[in-house]
Amino acid sequence: MKKIKNIMDKAGILTFILLLIFQSCSSSNDSSDGGLDNPAPSNLTVQVEVVGKTAANPDGDGSGKVNLKINAANAISYKVLIDNQLKEITSGDFTYTFTTAGTKAYSIIVSAYNASGQFISSTSSVNIYVARKLLWSDEFDVDGVPNTSKWGYNTGTGDGWGNNELEYYTSRPENVIISNGTLKIKAIKEEYMGSHYTSTRMLTKGKFSFKYGRAEVRAKLPVGGGTWPAFWMLGDNIDTAGWPLCGEVDILESVGNNPNVNHSSLHSPGRSGNTPDTATITVANSTTEFHVYAADWSAESIKFYVDDKLFYTYANSGSTPFNQNFFLILNLAMGGNFGGTVDPNFTNATFEVDYVRVYN
Repeated sequence: MKKIKNIMDKAGILTFILLLIFQSCSSSNDSSDGGLDNPAPSNLTVQVEVVGKTAANPDGDGSGKVNLKINAANAISYKVLIDNQLKEITSGDFTYTFTTAGTKAYSIIVSAYNASGQFISSTSSVNIYVARKLLWSDEFDVDGVPNTSKWGYNTGTGDGWGNNELEYYTSRPENVIISNGTLKIKAIKEEYMGSHYTSTRMLTKGKFSFKYGRAEVRAKLPVGGGTWPAFWMLGDNIDTAGWPLCGEVDILESVGNNPNVNHSSLHSPGRSGNTPDTATITVANSTTEFHVYAADWSAESIKFYVDDKLFYTYANSGSTPFNQNFFLILNLAMGGNFGGTVDPNFTNATFEVDYVRVYN
């Protein structure tokens, strides 16, 4: 939670750098023929086949796969700059699979080299459609404790999380259980290990993390002043880099003292705590109906949605922490800097989750 473009944009800069590498590893492409025994490459052709391309599906079948057939006279090797990645090959047959979901135009730069490093280059462009694929999920359809191969727990007092929270996090079934097809995280007013409230904070750290894609939760929020449910992500390197250098992406945060308002925020060095990188959206009936809270994350942006309605776009770049693997967290806090004053009549409340899913 709280603790936590133009040609020379990030992708353009990376492409530019790779192009320099592309060319610096060879001798200059001058007009000499390299000698009778080593003539310069010539007649470079590049055929790009988009797998599954038809009149009905002009950008492919959703697999994201392209096949290249490369040929040049006097060439012994090739370099392919594709999707900001540099590939070196000796065969003229090359296959690549794009993974970013959606339809996007990509440039492909191919250079053919002879033995002395002379080269010629060709640039082509291709539109590719990549279908959304499920990478990881928990549907919470088996009664009992959450799947330990998918989830672990942070336990201990809320003070330990840096937000002046009031709960003690446990993994007890009193605080976390799956029943009737949903996960239920329950905050309870009780005396426990010196704290006045108990709840649960569960996470996929060490079990699952991902870089870029869509993370979403379908959830119904708890009722009561002081409640603070959240679905969020932290960088895998938190143990070495610390917070906020690891980065934090808050997809769902809501507080019972201001019901039906979802906050989505990002925390990074110099922009943490009371971060300026944040937005809100009103979610009607958030405590009585299930809604889908999601973030679409790429190298260029992080877009936040509720029920597929886009309400906030963050411009990502190479200077942020949001270009590494992140793991998932579900928790229900009580009070603290953001949760605020707990209703004196509070006894218990439940954060109910239908599923958590991550797509490419």
